Amino acid sequence: MCCKKYISEVFFISLLSLCITSPAYSKDYKVDRGTVTKVIDGDTVIIRPVSGKLIKCRLYGIDAPEMPYDGHPGQAYGRAADRELNNLVLHTTVEITLTGESSYDREICIIKKTGVDINREMVRHGYAWAYRKHLKEPYTSEYIDAENEARKMHRGLWQLANPRPPWEFRKHIPNLR
Repeated sequence: MCCKKYISEVFFISLLSLCITSPAYSKDYKVDRGTVTKVIDGDTVIIRPVSGKLIKCRLYGIDAPEMPYDGHPGQAYGRAADRELNNLVLHTTVEITLTGESSYDREICIIKKTGVDINREMVRHGYAWAYRKHLKEPYTSEYIDAENEARKMHRGLWQLANPRPPWEFRKHIPNLR
């Protein structure tokens, strides 16, 4: 009887841990603090963590308009997105959650400043799209809701009648990233 109770308890605890563990906070993800030393564009920053070397961080779950690049003109609101991210985080301390993924030599990160999800704020302010292709719970609904709010309020790039998403723009630019 004792063994059955033990097995039941272990099973219950295992099941419970599976239910409450979201992908973004599993044991494979690393959380650190650091200072944003440079903003590259509307969805990429350089962070100097408290522990470790500099991190080139691509903001998880969002895609900002492209900046001018190697003779290519870039997109409307590309420079504005860069300025917005500068205003939000440059030279400030942030909490960095590394997802364990990387893209083009950039770590994929969620950054928070005083508990506020900066990735989501870029979308909410109208300077990035919710990157649905790469979103996972619990961020999917938060980021899509933020984009819908920005669209409704005509914030940032949503002042345009039909803004072109960056992933569509990149398809037509050879060697962009």
